[in-house]
Order: sequence, then C-alpha cells, then structure tokens
Amino acid sequence: MPSRTKKFRGLRTHGRGKKAGRGAGIIGGHGNAGLGKHEKLRMLKYDREHFGRRGFKRPQCVVSANRVINIKEMSESLEEYVSLGFAVRNGNAYSVNLTEAGIDKLLGVGEIDVAVNVTVSQISASAKAKIEASGGSVAE
Repeated sequence: MPSRTKKFRGLRTHGRGKKAGRGAGIIGGHGNAGLGKHEKLRMLKYDREHFGRRGFKRPQCVVSANRVINIKEMSESLEEYVSLGFAVRNGNAYSVNLTEAGIDKLLGVGEIDVAVNVTVSQISASAKAKIEASGGSVAE
C-alpha cells in the first residue's frame, strides 16, 4: 500500500486544502495567536487579565524627587551662594538658606571646617551633627 505522501504526489495540496498544510494554519496559530478573535473565549475563561493595564501610575506633575546636596558640595560652593544671594557672610560664619536655593535635603557626606547656619527643610542626622560640631546651627 503506498504511503499518503506518495499517493498525493503531483497534487498541489496533498489533499489538505489551501491553508491546512502551511505552518499552524489548521490549528488556529501558535502561542497567543487569536486571543482577540477565535480564541477569545479561552482567553476570557483562563486569562482575563491578559489585555489591558493594571495598577495606578502617578502623574509626573505630582511626582517630584528631592533635590539633595552633601556637606562637601555646600562647603565648596559657599562663596557662590553668597554671590547668588542665598548666603550671607557674618565674620567667620555663614548663614545659608538652602530652601531658597532649591535644595530640599542636606546630606552628611564630606567635612566642613567653617561655622554655617543652615536653613533647609530636611537634614540627615550625620549632617546635623557635623554642622553643630563645626560651630554652626540648623533651622528646619
């Protein structure tokens, strides 16, 4: 008895019609093919959350990151703050208003050797200790 392939030699589609012999045509596709069409009921039954978005994304106009600066950066740019009007020099000490300069938080990386009176909305514990050790003060 000849095999099916031999039997259909010379016939264009080997008895499968036009699309059945090509790739995954007869089974409706591979993977997630047809989830919005002929596989819609299967998708709704077993994977309802497949399409669409989940969760909540805050608008970027609401989200704002804190602008932070270290003690090292502040001590290096004290004269610049004086020239811009964010700081005032009182003898050997400086009075710096970081809130007006647009800085939200002062961090404690680095050293400071000048007495500085700082006005800032947030400050780390190590920064506060270093400023007070150098003879300055912090106003929040």
